[in-house]
Amino acid sequence: MRQHVATLLWRTALAAALVCGIGLLPWLARTDPALTVLKARSADRDPTPEVLADIRAELGLDAGPLRLLAQWLSGLWRGDAGRSWISGGEVMPDVLRALGASLLLMGVALVVAALTAALVCARTLRLGARRRLDGRRAPGTGSAMLAALPEFLVASVLATVVGVQLGWLPALGWYGPQWTVLPALALGLPAGAVLGRLLDDLLPGAFGEPWALSAAARGIPGRRIAGQAVRRCVPALLPNVALFVVGLTGGAVAVEQVFDIPGLGRTTLQAALAQDLPVLQAGTLALVLLAALATAVCRIAAHLLVGPALRDGALQTLHRPSPPARRLQPLGYGAALIAVVALGLPRDPLALNTGERLQAPSLAHPLGTDALGRDLLARVGHGALDTLLLALAISVAALCVGVLLGLVPRLSAPVADTVNAVPPVLGALLVTAVAGSGTTTPALAVTAVAWAPLAAHTSALLHQERATLHLTATKGLGASRWYLLRRELLPAVLPPVTRHALLRLPGVALALAALGFLGLGAQPPSPEWGLLLAENQPYAERAPWAVLAPAAVLALLGALAVTSTGGVRWSKRRRPSRQPTPATKAAGEQAAPAKELVGAR
Repeated sequence: MRQHVATLLWRTALAAALVCGIGLLPWLARTDPALTVLKARSADRDPTPEVLADIRAELGLDAGPLRLLAQWLSGLWRGDAGRSWISGGEVMPDVLRALGASLLLMGVALVVAALTAALVCARTLRLGARRRLDGRRAPGTGSAMLAALPEFLVASVLATVVGVQLGWLPALGWYGPQWTVLPALALGLPAGAVLGRLLDDLLPGAFGEPWALSAAARGIPGRRIAGQAVRRCVPALLPNVALFVVGLTGGAVAVEQVFDIPGLGRTTLQAALAQDLPVLQAGTLALVLLAALATAVCRIAAHLLVGPALRDGALQTLHRPSPPARRLQPLGYGAALIAVVALGLPRDPLALNTGERLQAPSLAHPLGTDALGRDLLARVGHGALDTLLLALAISVAALCVGVLLGLVPRLSAPVADTVNAVPPVLGALLVTAVAGSGTTTPALAVTAVAWAPLAAHTSALLHQERATLHLTATKGLGASRWYLLRRELLPAVLPPVTRHALLRLPGVALALAALGFLGLGAQPPSPEWGLLLAENQPYAERAPWAVLAPAAVLALLGALAVTSTGGVRWSKRRRPSRQPTPATKAAGEQAAPAKELVGAR
């Protein structure tokens, strides 16, 4: 009981610190909120001292940030979140309306993600039901490429092809169920690919447990065994599902912009850029509360699925040897990526030729040209070094931080939920306010949020691994905590979490590009890959090759990262002899045989 109360207090303190930090954002960033509000209200009006003084008096800015924050909190207890600094309307109805739209979109996107994950795992489930997993190869790369595709690119393609050219579904607006299909596909397909890969990584371990072998021996149908295997693995994924729930609600900014959806992510984006603090604080608080609710629901669901086994320490480990890696695939993807970069480096990425704008691929320009007539092959090649090295460095840092914090879930779980509830734009602004604008700001902003899903994955796997029978037996033989961590827990947790980190590597590269629009990341004419996607997105219908070129190399990077992890596993340790050493015999301690048995497992 005390642990639950302490966790609740820690979560409340983090939420309060986040809301207070947002209330101090203009002053931390050393900007004049009156000037920002004036630009948002009327960009053509001159910012004279008299006009700015009137805005300060209207909003009460002269009273200071602490007084404004106290007034906002005092009204919040009465259900009054204040009035918007831009429109003057009440904040609470607008935020609740935006939250309702985002929740509906998130619900449909989760259905799409579940169906996508089922397709990704279908082959493993079929082989497991037939007891043919021994010769299973590592999963294919189609899901890895799908997970590497940026959501705004999928949204643009769906809106252009399905909505405009084919006219099958509406492409813009938010007026009924039909308008949810395309944005839900754009959000759910990449999310489902990630969840499917994580589930596919755990399923062989579930099919190898004694209950599955006994059920097959008794003639229980393979479909029922497969269903129970999924149930066995789902609790390890539920923390990441909770993060996806919040991410699909508040982080769907790009998709909401493409489809013109009045959701919470778009509302918080506009409020963050205009420094409309009442709207921004209310929207962020709603996301934090949603994160807490999603975490509680997922925790209850995990308890219902495997609660008694967790309590009694009766689980089997899901850590199994990885399937044979496909050695030729990563070599092929790596060779293709190196070839593209090598062919692009000798070309000039900044050479303009307006007479060859948006030219289709040809011998002179193998990947075509962009809207300024620049060679896309040259820009892809020159942007590879910065994109790949920085994304790899951030992924390594996020993996280290995620694993370390995942080892202390009581401390890290509320932090991960709070960090994940912060919209990407707001997170970048907060990092800029604290660290200042510079070359390292984008990396810090992305690293600050990239560790959360890895920490959640680590905590979930660790929680189940600690409840396994062999670990309980090892404890009974007198093994120390350090021994258990080094020889039992980390070998079971690190390989799947490392594969998870590499699966997210292309997404890290895209997150860096998204910050360029805020003046925090790569700026034109930089050939950074994500910036190439953003620059050429408006021309996707007229010149699809301008978007497909950087998207293809990102998908190639995702396929290379995932196929290269087929052999990621903990190195086999040497088994010590079962015979006691001379030193053990001389000492004559009773604990020595027990420790020797522990080492001989």
